Amino acid sequence: MRLALFDLDNTLLAGDSDYEWGQFLVDHGVLEREVYEAQNRIYYDQYVAGTLDIHEYLGFALRPLAEHAAPELERWHAEFMRLRILPMITPTARELVRRHVEAKDLCAIITATNSFVTSPIAREFGVAHLIATEPETRAGRFTGHVAGTPCFREGKLQRLEQWLAGRGRRLGDFAESVFYSDSHNDLPLLERVTRPVAVDPDEVLAAEALRRGWARLSLRR
Repeated sequence: MRLALFDLDNTLLAGDSDYEWGQFLVDHGVLEREVYEAQNRIYYDQYVAGTLDIHEYLGFALRPLAEHAAPELERWHAEFMRLRILPMITPTARELVRRHVEAKDLCAIITATNSFVTSPIAREFGVAHLIATEPETRAGRFTGHVAGTPCFREGKLQRLEQWLAGRGRRLGDFAESVFYSDSHNDLPLLERVTRPVAVDPDEVLAAEALRRGWARLSLRR
């Protein structure tokens, strides 16, 4: 059995679901536009630059979940999927996932974006397993805090190893493991799989892929 891992934002999606969720809430008057948009952009630019403090960011990104009840959040998310996410899924991205699923590979989407935002997206792709940053809940409501290790940079590799251990496996057990990602933030995991693939990569990852002879792929069609 092969292991097939997919980053989500700017990889399977032609955009960033975490950023777009914040913008969706702004457009619907849930969050104050001027303040939230400015801070959201700052954090996104830090992510691109590789300087993001993930715990500081999550304190910002998870706050709206804590301020609203689950039924309201789910109603908003259904509209978010229709308006923002579905237009970011290309036929080539769907086909890539479909090939791995039909080959009976062990498939997982692995993403820094929290599981509230990304669980419905994983279902849309038909991927049964999601490894994501987990928002903390208490008495049926989000607290605004993160539960466990954020699924980001080295934490993404740690979360993968924990997930595999729960299935009685290790990364080295697979004769072939492939990870598709766009971001240099994912280098800790890209360096550990047998087949790293740079998907529409940022400048830093593109340079690393060229230097190391890694495969490149575009899913933007």
